[in-house]
Amino acid sequence: MTQATQPSSRREQILQALALMLEEDSGKRITIAALARQVGVSEAALYRHFPSKARMFEGLIAYIEETLFERITRILDEIPEAVPRCGQILTLLLAFAEKNPGLSRLLGGDVLTGETARLRLRIHQLFERLETQLKQVLREAELREGRRSTLPVSAAANLLVAQAEGRISQYVRSDFQRRPTEHWDDQWALLSAQLLREAPQTA
Repeated sequence: MTQATQPSSRREQILQALALMLEEDSGKRITIAALARQVGVSEAALYRHFPSKARMFEGLIAYIEETLFERITRILDEIPEAVPRCGQILTLLLAFAEKNPGLSRLLGGDVLTGETARLRLRIHQLFERLETQLKQVLREAELREGRRSTLPVSAAANLLVAQAEGRISQYVRSDFQRRPTEHWDDQWALLSAQLLREAPQTA
């Protein structure tokens, strides 16, 4: 490994260790001392890469954002119809949370209690961005497919995001026993059947 790649690699190692602690120490407050022991370095070494614990959390949130929205862009490129698009976006979010239990605690927000307000705002903005994307998909359905959301677009998009958030919260609350994708196919079949209707024809 070259000298140039070492800082990036160490930063990634610290973030991976933090995500693992969020998973294994569910319900406990993460301290810098405990994280340093997990990584196998001194606290001073951690601070050379991240000036604060908040910046470490921000690094994990940035990873969540990049991973989700990169894949959402791919879904939008590959799938033209609105209902399958919405289904794939929500399934992506639930599967990501399920595969990354520690990061699901960030998405659920419980681990950010007592942390700086900007972290909670960042998670809020992530879900707002998801909701905005779903609104756009639903609005485009009328132009592309001649179908309109049964509820007003804002209400429909909010309902879909609330479903995903609720399942992630159940996952965290159950100490990762109740999987976010459990029963999801059946529930999505019910939701999706009611999501759109034929738009009225104009004279």
